[in-house]
Amino acid sequence: MEKVFAKAEELAGNLKNYVNARIDEVKFEAAEKTSALLANLLAGLIVSLIFLFFIGFASVAIAICLGNWIGHLWAGYLCVAVFYLLAGIIVWIGREKLIRLPIMNSLIRQLFGTHEED
Repeated sequence: MEKVFAKAEELAGNLKNYVNARIDEVKFEAAEKTSALLANLLAGLIVSLIFLFFIGFASVAIAICLGNWIGHLWAGYLCVAVFYLLAGIIVWIGREKLIRLPIMNSLIRQLFGTHEED
């Protein structure tokens, strides 16, 4: 009878060690996925900021160029503003397909690893 209790205690100890190991594995996986997600978000933010500066300076240059070509500087800025207004309306109309779904798919792919690994 003592052998049975000893085996049961050993089994309980092994089960406890297994559960603790699985918990640690889940913690490490969560930390890995979270850190990868944050790194990608930060990299995307930095690239977006650089691209935003480029767009801003290019817009000013195009507005000045158009203003000189048209003959009135304000008209060049107005043309660029109308372009951005139209682009904003198009993005607003297609925000589901252009913004929301790609971001959701990217996050799901990153968190759950559904991308194909070579």
